[in-house]
Amino acid sequence: MQRVFGLDVPETVSEMCAADRAAVVVYDPQEGIFAHVRDRPGVEDNIRHLLEVARATSVPVVYVRHVSVPVTHMGVAALRTAMAWQRVDRADEVASAFPPGAPHVQIVEALRPQAGEPVFDKLGMSAFVGTPLEMVLRDRGITTVLLVGAVLEIGIEPTARHAADLGFLPVVVEDACGVVDTTAAERSLASLDYSLLSYRSPTADVVRALQS
Repeated sequence: MQRVFGLDVPETVSEMCAADRAAVVVYDPQEGIFAHVRDRPGVEDNIRHLLEVARATSVPVVYVRHVSVPVTHMGVAALRTAMAWQRVDRADEVASAFPPGAPHVQIVEALRPQAGEPVFDKLGMSAFVGTPLEMVLRDRGITTVLLVGAVLEIGIEPTARHAADLGFLPVVVEDACGVVDTTAAERSLASLDYSLLSYRSPTADVVRALQS
């Protein structure tokens, strides 16, 4: 750890993950999303282990969940995105894919939040857009955001980039992030590595850092 200008500047990912400066953000741990994740049991086990350690060391845990508005209230961008994801050619054929009360929108049983852990609903890909996540983290004095959940190549990558732009240190806990397309996920990690603005670590190393 370096000390400069009155600040403690971590030199390693382990130092970034100290329990007094980190928070865990669980990204889209929903039934309808995790149903498509490769090695779902392994990913869930790693997330669950990290959550257990985070809770035991008083590290804040925050959830974000993807939802959709009714089609009658979608705008141009939302309709275009829905057309692409749902593989339809006409906007009037779009359905609301993630209505908040639907069973597939609920958080998977193995990763349910504990009492008091907030769940913020979002419409976009970055966990920071349209949610109070940044305010909550700032108010806790958090500098490191530990990202777990799914899907790495769709929503976790833009969340890591956004976190870095907001002045946080984003750490992608790579074996606790679900992947649908392996090739796309590898591109996402390579792109994040190239930017030098985010970091990655396996669950075991993050756990050791939190417990040290």
